[in-house]
Amino acid sequence: MDASLGSILIIDDDQSVCLLLQQILETGGYHVTAAATGEQGMAALKRQEYPVVLLDMHLPDSFGLDLIARIHEQNADASVIVITGFASVETAVQAIKSGAYDYLQKPLHVDSVKLTVEKGLERSRLLSENKYLHQTLDERYGFEKIIAKSKPMMLVFDLIRKVSDTSTTVLVQGESGTGKELVARALHFNSKRRQAKFVPLNCGGIPENLLESELFGYVRGAFTGAVGSKQGLFQRADRGTIFLDEIATLPLVLQVKLLRVLQEGTFYPLGGTTPVEVDIRVVAATNIDLESAVKSGAFREDLYYRLSVVPLTIPPLRKRTADIPPLVAHFMDKFGAGTRTISAQAMEALVAYQWPGNVRELENTIERITILSHGDVIEAEDLPAEVRLGAGIVDAGSRCFVLPEGGIDLEETELDLVRQALERAGGAVPKAAKLLGLTTRTLEARMERYGL
Repeated sequence: MDASLGSILIIDDDQSVCLLLQQILETGGYHVTAAATGEQGMAALKRQEYPVVLLDMHLPDSFGLDLIARIHEQNADASVIVITGFASVETAVQAIKSGAYDYLQKPLHVDSVKLTVEKGLERSRLLSENKYLHQTLDERYGFEKIIAKSKPMMLVFDLIRKVSDTSTTVLVQGESGTGKELVARALHFNSKRRQAKFVPLNCGGIPENLLESELFGYVRGAFTGAVGSKQGLFQRADRGTIFLDEIATLPLVLQVKLLRVLQEGTFYPLGGTTPVEVDIRVVAATNIDLESAVKSGAFREDLYYRLSVVPLTIPPLRKRTADIPPLVAHFMDKFGAGTRTISAQAMEALVAYQWPGNVRELENTIERITILSHGDVIEAEDLPAEVRLGAGIVDAGSRCFVLPEGGIDLEETELDLVRQALERAGGAVPKAAKLLGLTTRTLEARMERYGL
């Protein structure tokens, strides 16, 4: 590690000890601050964060053991290394029980000081990084971060809130591309299991002959080439959550083993004779009707009921159109649209489109138009042809018109267009005809027809 990145606080009233420690540590590139009393040390901790604190057990105004808790209140990740002048194992053990990381015994030795401080810094760094990782994951996968504001998704959020901190199995149902894994992650990272692993597996993405060993692992000699043992995903997910996507593709023989895990919390690795105990939460997902699979015999009925203790259905994007505008804004920002905006007509088309590929298709579409369009405003004609046609957009030269769901009255629409053109042309028929792409004679005939 780079020693120059370490800041060390010494709290010791013995000036000679402080000078010795400063000399040892500063030559190693550390930034060192010394305090002669406990209160001076606490004041220094309020001004700056110190990953390592060297603390004398006996100070003029306080006892070292009492300060350990106060130091950790100020900085929970600090490695407190106590300094004792007494050759007492009991004192060191008592300090460590009180939260100290390690201890140094007087007289101090250069190598011992350097090694202990270096280990203390490494420990503090790892604790800090681990905390940051979990904060980042919580922020990224918290259900409140899922881009949605529609009523159907608010109901999904409510259900996540209710079941996230339980250990019950959840069956997430929804079409492809609706965000089933994101919901599964939200369930995990808002639960008490968030400190353990979230292990995802697409059951349909692994060949059947490899799936068992992937899930349950194997022991040495289980098959040709098994020269050692291997942990399966269930062991890796111990105390955490395993997410089984496309659960309907799980072979019947493995459905039996999964049922055993859910019922008893144990399984046998491939080739093993000793059961392995695990404490896991199972979240499964499917984009097909599992009840129909049960009726056809492709899926075990007992496993279905065990998995669907809490069924959670994510509605398709076409049934939560209120989520499309915020999703579009999110994806435009994600793909670097900058100050570019999207026109009302283009947004209307995006909302009108049925999105068979759901949020995943919308994301891909926004990425595509962000790359290919270059104007300050993304127009309807910038949208992919399948989106324009699917949304009911009719191209007319360089202009686009969005057909409403219930269809239109052609005569009424034509009359409205003629009126708008005449108004914009200030009543000048030749100019209005040009705006409509008609000859003056044709427009006059239309006007006569509509009594204008």
